[in-house]
Amino acid sequence: MLTYITRRLLFLPVVLIGVTLMVFVVMSFLSPYQLVSAYIKSPEELKNQSLDDLVRKYGLDLPPHIRYVNWMRNLLKGDLGYSVSANMRVTEAIAQRFPATIELAMFSIIPVIFGGIWLGTISAKHYNKPLDHISRTFAIIGWSLPDFVFGLLMLMFFYGVLGWFPPGRLSNWADTVVLTGDFVRYTKMNTIDSLLNGRMDIFWDAVRHLVAPIITLSYLWWAFLLRITRSSMLEVLNKDYVRTARAKGLGERTVINRHVRRNAMIPVATVSGSMVLGLLGGVVIVETVFDYKGIGLLTATGAQQLDYTLILGTTLFYGLLLVLTNLAVDMFYAVIDPRVRLE
Repeated sequence: MLTYITRRLLFLPVVLIGVTLMVFVVMSFLSPYQLVSAYIKSPEELKNQSLDDLVRKYGLDLPPHIRYVNWMRNLLKGDLGYSVSANMRVTEAIAQRFPATIELAMFSIIPVIFGGIWLGTISAKHYNKPLDHISRTFAIIGWSLPDFVFGLLMLMFFYGVLGWFPPGRLSNWADTVVLTGDFVRYTKMNTIDSLLNGRMDIFWDAVRHLVAPIITLSYLWWAFLLRITRSSMLEVLNKDYVRTARAKGLGERTVINRHVRRNAMIPVATVSGSMVLGLLGGVVIVETVFDYKGIGLLTATGAQQLDYTLILGTTLFYGLLLVLTNLAVDMFYAVIDPRVRLE
């Protein structure tokens, strides 16, 4: 187990260098004048110096291999340039918005994963029975319905009609307390910070703003995980060792939990890893529909305003998340399937 994990960790720097090379190749298609914003330290530089001077100052007229080394040097210092759309440095913008996305993912991931696996298991156990047909219909509708359509329906019904779950992260009064009062920002996640500050009124207001995005994400991912879990469970249920376990007189619950579900979890783990990456990387459409100021909405705003620096910075950040998530999934493989450790 330790050897398997060590091999994955040793391979991690190689993958990260590959990610930086891919981002740099994309940057190479931009003109030196467009790339200037990725190197400036503040907007005052644009006012005090001409673009030609800035191009020469940051070596954007040098050969590509030299520019890559210089860019990597800045990258290792945590310098991703200045974002015009966010009006701050890219690293600061990511640091401000990513906790909001973590908060949304944190409240979404547990009901999404366990709900999807539970529904898929129930559907497989009752194959071709009414409960299975209902679950499949539920999954087909959820997977076929575009996320922005379902999100708008949720927003229209729960906020427009009932007035229960508004968009955004906080109401105006709560936002004022958080920004101007004695409210201490420990984690920049409203639910956790409100509990640490002893403000239950702000906590319930933050939860009220999270409900609609969580329901939207849960339904869409439930539908996907249900289909994957059901297919994997049905495949394992037809294996010889499952029939042998039943022939020994083991109860159905023991067969499902000990022999079927564990072996059916490998494809589910792959999908779950991709889902976690999607949630942490920022669900762009859901965050945009609900005006939820996370990293997904930050990226969408940068794309709308052609903010190349911000787009490249968030792309590199997503690449890092992808590498780390795949590493975590590989380690999870080794836990649930000992054969992986032996290969």
